[in-house]
Amino acid sequence: MLINGALVHGGTTAAVINPASGQEFERVPNASAADVDSAVAAAKAAFGGWAALPFAKRAACFISFAALLERDKGRLAAALSQEQGKPLKPFAVGEVKMAIGKAKACADSANELVPEEYERNTKGRCTCLWAPRGVVAAICPWNFPLAIAVNKMLCPLVGGNTVVLKPSPMTPLSTLLLSDLAMEAFPPGVVNILAGGSDVGAVLVEHPDVATVTFTGSSATGKRIMASASPSLKKAPRRSCGSANASASRHDPGTKRACVPQAMFNTGQVCVALKRLYVHASQYEEMVAALGAEAREKVQQLGDGLTPGTVYGPLNNAMQRDRVEELVEDARADGARVVAGGERVRPPSAPQGFFYAPTILADLPDTARIVREEQFGPALPVLSYETVDEAVERANDSEYGLGASVWGANRAVNTQRPTPTQAGSIWINNHLGSGLDIDAPFGGVKESGIGKENGGKLAFKAFCDEKYLYAPFPL
Repeated sequence: MLINGALVHGGTTAAVINPASGQEFERVPNASAADVDSAVAAAKAAFGGWAALPFAKRAACFISFAALLERDKGRLAAALSQEQGKPLKPFAVGEVKMAIGKAKACADSANELVPEEYERNTKGRCTCLWAPRGVVAAICPWNFPLAIAVNKMLCPLVGGNTVVLKPSPMTPLSTLLLSDLAMEAFPPGVVNILAGGSDVGAVLVEHPDVATVTFTGSSATGKRIMASASPSLKKAPRRSCGSANASASRHDPGTKRACVPQAMFNTGQVCVALKRLYVHASQYEEMVAALGAEAREKVQQLGDGLTPGTVYGPLNNAMQRDRVEELVEDARADGARVVAGGERVRPPSAPQGFFYAPTILADLPDTARIVREEQFGPALPVLSYETVDEAVERANDSEYGLGASVWGANRAVNTQRPTPTQAGSIWINNHLGSGLDIDAPFGGVKESGIGKENGGKLAFKAFCDEKYLYAPFPL
């Protein structure tokens, strides 16, 4: 762990499990409540000096950090593949590249938080200044642990805040490996990295010297964090939470080829991945059969992420595999047709891992749990609709609103239909296939989040307070 520019080993340790084998492969330190106090105190002490630095000097730290990520990308990608389960190439390597890109983008963001003239008249001038808040607690998930950790670390730093970062206990290793890099790139106390479970997170969130919390994870955990942060009147936690993302398709042959990869990417462990597919009744059986055939082919591509040729790794942990299995079995018991998958898999390269077959479900009601809840796994329920307005209404009938997509041969109709769709990100004839632009704001509506990740100045300003400077003429 990293506290005040020094590596700290902690008093106890915890196992890190390789989901491809189900076995422990590393042990990492656990932070204590005293460690949390020390990390927050260090961040608080470093805040004034870091905030006072000219941006050019802060940018030099980001450039140094990007270079260190580049230097250690092989080590980071290997650790990421082992602890998260995703294939080393291209996905773990790609995630490290995302982190490098974010560091470089932050170094180039000098103009994002410059003072803005708010109002001008003959009597004077009003200028908006962006003031950092102080210590930011950043709590990260296990699906993209490295990329999200770097994003949550650097965005607050751009505006002059300091950070205490805590990864998921399921995937702590790749984030802890950032400790050496952050120690070299940033002044002591600016970045602090702790490890531990929900007990450590609770102490961090409730700490009176933490000004803002940023969190990515489930809606239930996000609500608990907001409740914990509210007594001390912290700024509303920025959170990206649950999802049950919908897609509607009509008369588009590309849907058959694209939907399975975009639903199963990262073994379905993507908050914005396709999780419900609405298909016009006239094409329903044809589409279901094609999707089933595509999913059955994917079974041969499951395996250990370090084995060449693996495209889909295991689910990250046994609890997540069991949840996906439970939702599929619940749908089966309610009469759903299991077109493909619907069972655990034992790939030759990793027979003891937490694998579940790519699954296509048909003939489900909208009330099925796997339709309404976030399953975060490799299962895709396919539902039939008669009219486009009906499809949009049913897609919106969800407590979530993170991502959606519209597919069809008529581009004019497609570009009109997204308007009533209740989601933070909407794709046309695509769903996640083009990725997420780090310069575009990312977030959801309803229970899928508060605030935005990425988006340049939007992401940076989320960790700052506006200050208005009124000055009469002449100055």
